Amino acid sequence: MSQKTTYIPEPELVQGNHTFGSITSLVGDIVETPAPRWWYIVFAISTLLLGLLLAMLVYLIWEGTGVWGLNNPVGWGWAIVNFVWWVGIGHAGTLISAILFLFRQGWRTAINRFAEAMTIFAVMCAGIFPAVHVGRIWVIYWVFPIPNQMQMWPNFNSPLLWDVFAVSTYFTVSLLFWYVGLIPDLATLRDRVKSALGKKLYGGFALGWTGGNRQWQHYEKAYLILAGLATPLVLSVHTIVSFDFAVSIIPGWHTTIFPPYFVAGAVFSGFAMVMTLMLITRKLYNLQDIMTVNHIEKMNIIILVTGNMVGFAYIMEFFIAWYGGFEYEKFAFVNRAFGPYAWAYWTMFLCNVITPQFFWFKKMRTSITASFILSIIVNIGMWFERFVITVTSLAQDYIPASWGYYSPTWVDVLTYVGTFGLFFSHFLLFLRFLPMVAMSEIKVVMPQADPHYYDEDGNEIKKIDTSSETK
Repeated sequence: MSQKTTYIPEPELVQGNHTFGSITSLVGDIVETPAPRWWYIVFAISTLLLGLLLAMLVYLIWEGTGVWGLNNPVGWGWAIVNFVWWVGIGHAGTLISAILFLFRQGWRTAINRFAEAMTIFAVMCAGIFPAVHVGRIWVIYWVFPIPNQMQMWPNFNSPLLWDVFAVSTYFTVSLLFWYVGLIPDLATLRDRVKSALGKKLYGGFALGWTGGNRQWQHYEKAYLILAGLATPLVLSVHTIVSFDFAVSIIPGWHTTIFPPYFVAGAVFSGFAMVMTLMLITRKLYNLQDIMTVNHIEKMNIIILVTGNMVGFAYIMEFFIAWYGGFEYEKFAFVNRAFGPYAWAYWTMFLCNVITPQFFWFKKMRTSITASFILSIIVNIGMWFERFVITVTSLAQDYIPASWGYYSPTWVDVLTYVGTFGLFFSHFLLFLRFLPMVAMSEIKVVMPQADPHYYDEDGNEIKKIDTSSETK
């Protein structure tokens, strides 16, 4: 009688024969050691761009929205384009943290921390545009359901007001989710830093964490509840953003495909941005053992899937316009592809539909260079998608006599560029003073965390497939 033994290799989520202590040192040393010179250079550039953003906002409020390129009939321009784009960027963080956590995907642990941070900073950038787009920003508090001196209440039938609740709720839950996940690692830094100020700050934010059994039970329960709350927000936030367009009667906007189409596009662009930031961070901080090629390939697969979903939505839009037989709808989509904004449409199509197809090939999915370049192209294409949706449907409306061509002004361009200063200033501060990788979660997926992986002497126990047949 013989027994067939099969060894099933597990995916290597952490390479380099690391121990718990070496993981702590690898991530903690980034915070504890002085920042490299490149950090100060990039932070200085980001701060200048942030100053540019503030200057443009002050100029806008002083002069009014006439300094933008808005015209009749294009009443929505770069502000709404950039708002939808930044909100989409912020989608991947919550998806990686919440949905992949609920599905027990261990590979998320290497990227979830700075993906969550990216979400928070992207939503901050997004919130600027609708706030200043109202023109009279000093009465922006009217959008909140509080009584004011004129005894007016918000119009709850407006999807623009739905955005206020959706985005603010998304930001709040994402911030709580991010902070709760940080607590064990903040306690680790509290115990490692040498400065008295650092010990007080990290100790205060660690909320007295000692790593006791009861604390871990409460922590895991709270993290699970927040993941459950955040999961529907991944779907609801960009669905409600799509309602800004879908509930109107404008040809090219009034379509029921927008909610799933916008959600898929948001995950698509969000994962592309996470990929871009991850590859840069991975290289600069030598985190190749934690952020492995295995992680990169899995992320590229998600980009491929969501990219195909977006491509399917593009094709279905044209099919519905043709099949519906509505002349205005037909014209709207033909005009997108062959009208005055055809250059934007085909740029969008090339970046978002053709580019992800390279990831069908494993060599491309596992290539660092290809992943970096294609992720940037995807985000460029997703910006053009929001531009095409927003502008082309407004520029040529029902009355040809009122048609106009939209062009951004220098204020539009510099305001958008300035938001990158806001984003990267916060992101660089995050990299400098907080653990960019969830140390406590990384250790959970390491072999040492399995109590049955080693015997009492520290020797590895080979796993045997006991389901094999015996003769």
